[in-house]
Amino acid sequence: MKNRNLLLLIIFATVLLSCGSQTEREELYYFDGNGISEEVLSNYLDRSVTMAFYLVPEKPEGRRQYPYHEDDVRMIKNIGAKFIGRSIYRWGGESRLNEPDFWKTAQALIDTLHNFDPEIIFQGCLFEIVTQDVNSVKIPDWVFEGFDLPVEERNFSYDKMLNKRGVMVDHWRKGSSVPDISRKETQLWFYYLAGAYINLGCEAFHLGQVELIGMNDQKRVAWQSLLMKIRAYAKGHARRNWVILDAHVPKGDMIKDGVSLIDFNSFPLRIKEIPEKPYECKLEENYLDALYNKSKGCISPSGWSCDSLPYLVEFDNYGRNGEPNVADTTSHFVWGWDEISWFAQQDEPSRNAWLEYAYNWIKDIDPNGHLQMPVSRMLSCPNETAGSYRANTKSEACPIGYSQEETIKRIWNGN
Repeated sequence: MKNRNLLLLIIFATVLLSCGSQTEREELYYFDGNGISEEVLSNYLDRSVTMAFYLVPEKPEGRRQYPYHEDDVRMIKNIGAKFIGRSIYRWGGESRLNEPDFWKTAQALIDTLHNFDPEIIFQGCLFEIVTQDVNSVKIPDWVFEGFDLPVEERNFSYDKMLNKRGVMVDHWRKGSSVPDISRKETQLWFYYLAGAYINLGCEAFHLGQVELIGMNDQKRVAWQSLLMKIRAYAKGHARRNWVILDAHVPKGDMIKDGVSLIDFNSFPLRIKEIPEKPYECKLEENYLDALYNKSKGCISPSGWSCDSLPYLVEFDNYGRNGEPNVADTTSHFVWGWDEISWFAQQDEPSRNAWLEYAYNWIKDIDPNGHLQMPVSRMLSCPNETAGSYRANTKSEACPIGYSQEETIKRIWNGN
C-alpha cells in the first residue's frame, strides 16, 4: 500500500509540474483584446521567421507546383517558430483571391499548426501594390458595413485607388501602381484583405512601405482611421481579439500624436559589404538608413510607454543592380544583389556563421532589435531552388533546402 501511495503521489506531482510548465509557457505568449505587453511582443519577435507565401498554394507563373508544405510544417515544429512572417499575401494577381483553393490551402495549413501550437501567429501583408486585376474582386457586404456605407453590388475599382495627381501611378509597371491610402477605395481594399485574413486565423499584418502608400497622408489621418477599423474588426473576429501591426519605417516610426499606430517597427537588415574581402559583409550602426538604435519612443497601441519601440530586421528581397558581384557601399544592394540573394549564394558554413553573427550583433548593439530568421524568401540570383531560399534541411522531403534549420534552432535555444 505504501508503494502504491508513493507512486500515486509521484504521478500527481508530475501532473502538477506539467501543468505549471504549460501555464508558464502560455504566459510567455499571452495577449487578448486589450493588447499585448512589451515582454510578450518581444517573446514573439525573438521567435520570428520570414516565411513568404507559406499559406499560398504555390504555383507562380512559369514555375512548377511547390510540393514541400509537409516538410515546412515539420520544420516549423522543429525550430519552435512562434511568428510566421509574410505567410499570406498577393503581390499583384489579385484575381487569385477568387479561387477557393487559395483560401482552402491557407485554412488547412493554419489549422494544422494551430492544432500543434495554438499560440503561433500567422502574419498577412497589405502591400504597396495594386493592379488592374483587382477589378475582378467583388466587395463583400461586411466591408461596406465596416465603413458605414450603403451596401453595393460591385467589384473593387483599380482607378479609384490611384493618387489623383498621378503620383506613383504605373510605378511598378503599366497597370500596376502604389495605392493611395487617402482614397476611400484603397481603405476598403486593405480592410477587405485584413478582414479576410483575420477570418482565416491571421493575427498580424505587415503594412509594407507605409510612406509610399501614405504619399497623400502626411499627418497619417487616413492611416489612423483605417487601422482603427481593422483593430475594431479584430476585436470581434480575431482569435485573441487583437492584431499585431508593423511596417517598414524609414523614419523610425509610425507615430501620430505620441501614439504609435503600429505595434512594432520593421526594416531591412541593411547589410554592408567589406570591399577588401570579396563577398564578405557586416552590419554597422548608421550605415545608410539602417534602423539600429533609431526606433523611436512612443506610447504603444496597447498603452505601454517605451523609449524605443521594439523592431524586427529582415533579409529583404528587391532584385539586383547592373553590376552583380561588385561592392558599392553607397547602395543598398549587397555585392550587387538584394540581401537574401547575397546570403543564399554563400556556402552553408558561411550562412550558418553569418546568422549567428547577425543575431548576436543585434542583441549587443540594440536590445530592442530582433532578427527575423530567413526561412522562405524569393531569390533574384541564379539558383536551382525554384526561385526561393528555404531554410529547410536539405533532404528527400525538401531537396531545395539550404539547411539553416538546425542553426536557427540552436541559436534560439541559446546553444
